[in-house]
Amino acid sequence: MPTLLITGANRGIGLELSKHYLSQGWQVHSCCRNPNEANALNELAQQYEELLTVHALEVTNEKQMDALKESLLNKPVDILLNNAGVYALGASQFGKTDDKAWDEAVSVNLVAPMKMMEHFVENVSISDKKIIASMSSKMGSIDDNGSGGAYAYRATKAALNAVMVSAAHDLRHLDITALILHPGWVRTDMGGPNGEISAEESARMLAKILDHCSIEDSGTFFDIDGSTIPW
Repeated sequence: MPTLLITGANRGIGLELSKHYLSQGWQVHSCCRNPNEANALNELAQQYEELLTVHALEVTNEKQMDALKESLLNKPVDILLNNAGVYALGASQFGKTDDKAWDEAVSVNLVAPMKMMEHFVENVSISDKKIIASMSSKMGSIDDNGSGGAYAYRATKAALNAVMVSAAHDLRHLDITALILHPGWVRTDMGGPNGEISAEESARMLAKILDHCSIEDSGTFFDIDGSTIPW
């Protein structure tokens, strides 16, 4: 039975990706900061009690990450999906930089995915699919930046892209495919009500990319339609 380990799974795209893979019969380990408040995820756990495990994980809390690693010791993880992220509104406008907002963006958007890879690379390496994917954004593309602003979000996503390309090289000897994903402009709390697609549509299209990728795609920055984003 294939297995998904995903962060930021209590709402939006993370929740919909959990639903999608559960519907396909996958074992799913969904992580969120406060499981007691994750009502939709807990309802899903009741529906798929044999397949879904909900884990408490604040991605900046390494003790929680260590505990999760211990609970999954020697268990294959076919897809590790770094989905948790923050927009860092306090570090978006020129002249209004907030140090704490920058620190949070770096910790959540950049350092946490790196640490998740380091913690769970052995689990991925013993699986069948061997995929590590991180949720970036087209806003992390320097080539695509035509409007400015969103300083911390753009910078940390661009840095995440660089991390994932390095991982693609460093983990190739383990046959691990490292992917960078743009989820589209999605109607979520972060994307706002004017997004072009729903979280459910985004999850379905992302899953299609993950289902059809190969080691030759490692290091690729995928748009939601499967095309490559220059960055």
